[in-house]
Amino acid sequence: MKFRFLILSLLVFSIGLLPANSQTKIVMQPGEELEYEVSFFNVKLGKIKIVTEQITDYRGFQVYRAKSFMESYSGIPFVDLKASYSSWIDTTISFSHRFEGSLKLDADRWAFQKILFNYDENMIYNEKYEDKVLIEKLNTPTTKKINDGLSLFFLARQYTNMKRSVKVPTLMDTKIGTTYLNFHGKKENVQIPAIKYPVKTVYFDGRADWEGVYGLSGKFEGWFSDDEARVPIRAKMNVYVGNVIIELIRWKRNGWTPPRG
Repeated sequence: MKFRFLILSLLVFSIGLLPANSQTKIVMQPGEELEYEVSFFNVKLGKIKIVTEQITDYRGFQVYRAKSFMESYSGIPFVDLKASYSSWIDTTISFSHRFEGSLKLDADRWAFQKILFNYDENMIYNEKYEDKVLIEKLNTPTTKKINDGLSLFFLARQYTNMKRSVKVPTLMDTKIGTTYLNFHGKKENVQIPAIKYPVKTVYFDGRADWEGVYGLSGKFEGWFSDDEARVPIRAKMNVYVGNVIIELIRWKRNGWTPPRG
């Protein structure tokens, strides 16, 4: 499904793979809810909500399950979107075990995609459906640990303070591409309407060598809270029409207050 959730797959010094045994503090908190508004030249296009659920068992592995919900506002020309996504994320927050996505095609039709990352068999099993009818089935060999769009959101948070650049194998629809993430460790204060004071953040940028919905590709930028939670505060991403802005508008995270800049 081309419209994979890739909202904050954000983030160039030496390029390398993620460290296998990183001791970075885990940022995922069961019960966390983050809501964002997407805009283009001050025109509000829609919302994205990201929810972290409890740790659960998946095929003998302990995983975090995360969900995202995307919906465009009514009356926006050329934009009519309603979608939901789920990712079963390894507790290292560095790769995914499973992904599912549902996308509304029109008033009466839905598309569904299921992706199973079977690392024991070095294989990715990918199935796509329309109205519960299987329309495509693809098996892709891999020797790497892979991220989907939603797990990439949490990976970026996990490694924000690493102060180096990495490249992350990323599955987009049925193809494996690379996301280049540049963690500079640069501190900046960011002001957004939902918070009445400047927020202390860590800036990063990057590049996607894949193409997503509306031409989502190329360079991107992001600002995460400069604290242990590393909550994404603001992001800028490139699509067909130009740069869209994504900003935090509501949140629910136990014990968290945006750090004052």
